[in-house]
Amino acid sequence: MSQSLWSDERAIEGLPIRLVIALVVGVASLSVMMNTLAGIDTLGVTELDVQPEPEVVEPTPQNVTVTVVDPEGAPVADATVVAKGGTARLAAIVTATTNENGTATLRLDPSLGPNQEEGTVELDVKPPASGQYTDRRENTKVLVVTD
Repeated sequence: MSQSLWSDERAIEGLPIRLVIALVVGVASLSVMMNTLAGIDTLGVTELDVQPEPEVVEPTPQNVTVTVVDPEGAPVADATVVAKGGTARLAAIVTATTNENGTATLRLDPSLGPNQEEGTVELDVKPPASGQYTDRRENTKVLVVTD
């Protein structure tokens, strides 16, 4: 009884399961490699945060000093701080660049809506061109309250 290879269909039976196993092993290997690369400091980026002073203000014109820091609390120079209205309103977006101590002073004039007792001013950071910094997470906000 002679069969030719062209008419033998049994070889195709094991092919789909082999492809699934190869895909699962490949995805698992890629996941391990990506986790390894993310842990290398030279390839990673550092998330920045802000520390406003004061954190709570009244709806009147005033200066707010903002310090831009890395996760260890070290100040970051040459970062641009952007203040914009959140649930409290600002007449315009306010920006300032941090000095060598990582601080910038913003002149804010927040206002609240009718029957609104509190609101927030949002602070964003444009990281300096030098260094591997990012600002993807939400930053500390300035709370605006009435007396």
